[in-house]
Amino acid sequence: MSTIAGRADPAPERPKLEDLARKVGVSIATVSRVVNGRKGVSREVRQAVLAAMDDLGYERPDRARSTTRGQVGIIVPDLTNPIFPAIAQTVVSLLSQEDFIPILCALPGGGRSEDEYIEMLVAQEASGIIFICSSHADGQASLERYHRLRGRGIPFVLVNGARQELPAASVSNDDAAAISTAVQHLASLGHRKVGLAIGPHRFIPSRQKLAGFRSALAEYLGIEDPEPHTATSMFTVEGGQSAANELLDSGHTAIVCASDVMALGAIRAVQARGLRVPEDVSIVGFDDSPLMALTNPPLTTLRQPVAAIAHAAVHALAAEIAGEHSTRSPVVLASDLVVRGSTGPAAAASAPPRSPRSRR
Repeated sequence: MSTIAGRADPAPERPKLEDLARKVGVSIATVSRVVNGRKGVSREVRQAVLAAMDDLGYERPDRARSTTRGQVGIIVPDLTNPIFPAIAQTVVSLLSQEDFIPILCALPGGGRSEDEYIEMLVAQEASGIIFICSSHADGQASLERYHRLRGRGIPFVLVNGARQELPAASVSNDDAAAISTAVQHLASLGHRKVGLAIGPHRFIPSRQKLAGFRSALAEYLGIEDPEPHTATSMFTVEGGQSAANELLDSGHTAIVCASDVMALGAIRAVQARGLRVPEDVSIVGFDDSPLMALTNPPLTTLRQPVAAIAHAAVHALAAEIAGEHSTRSPVVLASDLVVRGSTGPAAAASAPPRSPRSRR
């Protein structure tokens, strides 16, 4: 430590309120309200002031650090399929902005069960739970766990896989419409044999995707029976490869997959045969998971509106926790078709695509 006449250098001066106000671009009064935990400041400004406090080394007061509206559990089936952590990450961020403490509960094989996580969250007196494509999405699973939660008065929201039997708010991607859009895209490129690589039919999203595929085959290709054009497997790379091989054996030139992970397996199956994507076979994924634009070739896919799904789920749960009883009508959000390099014109289209039948 350097000294002058035996005296230590003075400690750095603590940032002042005007320093915080200048950095954020707000008034000193606004900064003061945030520092003292008072109301009257928007969430965005409050977060900006707190971030500035961290950047400038201004210690947050105990009141600002301890403000919380309780814990919220987020239960996801796994973290290996990129779409689940993508949704969960956005939900965690939004819950934090709403002053909730998020608790992420993943369900890896051999780990804790969904029921065990629910009991742990109940024991922790969690304010609510968001279920992301959990057991509620399995059409064969018991719904008793959710009825028990409702009986305990614990609010919860279901993401992807709405169940009319449950008196709960739900937010879902419009899977049927998304698959229909993909088939229309492939038909417009001259593909006459379009297949669907789908997951197990017991899952609600799989049933919705299959329904959309059936409708689209009839509307855009004049095919009434979807069964010869459907291959069922697991939501994995290996599952996608297996389903794609089945569809390739039956002469399909385009494959719509129920997930991006399955689509990666489908591309592997095509390339293993010495064929090219998209010159010989076109592949469409589902989700637009992170990094899908960087695959070889970049994947054409149906983008789930992750941010909109997360916002709707957090908004619905926060309203329930606040005692605002909504109608609990299902929220259904549309996907976007993101066209990249994995789809192209059919190598030898046998006929021009049919014009869509008029909708009634």
